[in-house]
Amino acid sequence: MTGFTSFSREAFAAFRADNRPGPVHMLNLIRLHAEARHAGGLRATGAEAYASYGRISAPVFARLGGRIVWRGGFELGMIGPEEERWDICFVAEYPSPDSFAEMLRDPIYREAMAHRIAAVADSRLIRLGVLPSGTRFDGPS
Repeated sequence: MTGFTSFSREAFAAFRADNRPGPVHMLNLIRLHAEARHAGGLRATGAEAYASYGRISAPVFARLGGRIVWRGGFELGMIGPEEERWDICFVAEYPSPDSFAEMLRDPIYREAMAHRIAAVADSRLIRLGVLPSGTRFDGPS
């Protein structure tokens, strides 16, 4: 089974078309390969390759004002395919849609992406608008 590991040009164009002001949250769900698939034969586990991606990309992410606002460990899928599981789950916040796009253009971040590509078997990246917290499922109370 082939996983989803990057967004399409159309999805990125839709992301860029909605360049509203204010922060954007990106829900990341990541499933790693047991063994990374580096070009050139570099040997590493998927977790090791993803850690390299994180180490190299972190200064770029921070410089652009990004931060991790939520991180969790996958325990059990209650709704959805039973075989679906995620190794890494987090929400990244960017100050604006532009800051996310700027990160993608950064040469250091592009270097880090080689490790992400080698590490990730499947993923979901979901853009979210930031809304107030509350106690009701349909909105703040």
